[in-house]
Amino acid sequence: MATYDVNALLSATAYGSDGDKIGKVEQVFLDDNTEEVTFVTVNTGLFGTKESFVPADGARQDGDRLVLPYTKDVVKDAPGIDADQHLSPAEEEELYRYYKMNYSGTGGREDRHATEADHHAVPAAGYTRNDQYTGDTADRQDTAARTDLDDNEVIRHEERLRVGKQREESGRARLRKYVVTEHETVDVPVQREEVRVERIPLDGTEVTGGTIGEDTVEVTLHEERAVVAKETVGVEKIELEKETISETQRVDAEVRKEQVEIEDDTDRRDRI
Repeated sequence: MATYDVNALLSATAYGSDGDKIGKVEQVFLDDNTEEVTFVTVNTGLFGTKESFVPADGARQDGDRLVLPYTKDVVKDAPGIDADQHLSPAEEEELYRYYKMNYSGTGGREDRHATEADHHAVPAAGYTRNDQYTGDTADRQDTAARTDLDDNEVIRHEERLRVGKQREESGRARLRKYVVTEHETVDVPVQREEVRVERIPLDGTEVTGGTIGEDTVEVTLHEERAVVAKETVGVEKIELEKETISETQRVDAEVRKEQVEIEDDTDRRDRI
């Protein structure tokens, strides 16, 4: 059986054998008899609303990653078992059967001839999300700690907040082009030809032998007109970039702490 850092497990993220991220490790379950890690629960389902039990055998702990020997789909489809209480022998057997492991432990656990009462798995005392000490295991730990103390000494415990961060999708942005029509007016300089009569006196010696009669002379006139043609040209390139904004969020929660007071036969109570 591998040795696990239970504190690190409770802040770890579980990954499947295929490398897919499954979800956060929510609880760690210990064997009543050996105190070894036997099961972990992993948040699965939509928005992580379901806890799936997974045997710890064969899992590999790597910092804040717990790599399980099962795929994401196998873990998501695990039997639905209440994670807020002891595992009964029937529930353990159902889980081992689902994960194709022998209930006696041949799938990786050391074979033990323990009674059913000794074999139950319980949530790891002192290792829930808010460090609560619960159940018989916590009592055993507290009792073990007190064996090293004098008769006039006690250990005072308190809960402390452990705050973490998780990355989640907050929205999506996209670039979309659309066409608008607007009216443009452009002044274009144009030219045109006009007829102007210019009379030039002649010297009587220049033209001789003329006759009197009617005559018509035609002149072709030209003018410029504005014409419109359109072409499509690129005017600018627009990119969609992301930037990270740092801000501070405040979280709060209630924590419990033990207080110590002295009682004596004089009915005095002194708080420490």
